[in-house]
Amino acid sequence: MSGEHIEGQEAMNIYSVNLSGPAPWGFRLQGGKDFSMPLTVSRLTPGGKAAQAGVGVGDWVVSISDTNAEDMTHVEAQNQIRAATDSLTLTLSK
Repeated sequence: MSGEHIEGQEAMNIYSVNLSGPAPWGFRLQGGKDFSMPLTVSRLTPGGKAAQAGVGVGDWVVSISDTNAEDMTHVEAQNQIRAATDSLTLTLSK
C-alpha cells in the first residue's frame, strides 16, 4: 500500500500524473457512465507520454484535469482530454 488513505477506497492505489502537451497523450480509454462501466485505460502507446509517466492498462480514471470522472460519459471524457492543450492532469487508481 502506498499509505495514502481515501475514505471508502482503502484498497485502491490513487496516483496523479501531469503530462506535458501537446497531444497525443499516448493512451486510449474505454467505458464511461453511458456504458455502465468505469472509465479505464484500455491501451498505451509504447514509449508515449502516459506510459513514460507510469500509467497502466486497466487503471481507473478518477479525475481529468481536476474534474471528477466518475459520472462522465465516454464522449465527455474525450472532450475533457481534448480541451487540455498545454498539459493534462489525470488522477488514476491502480
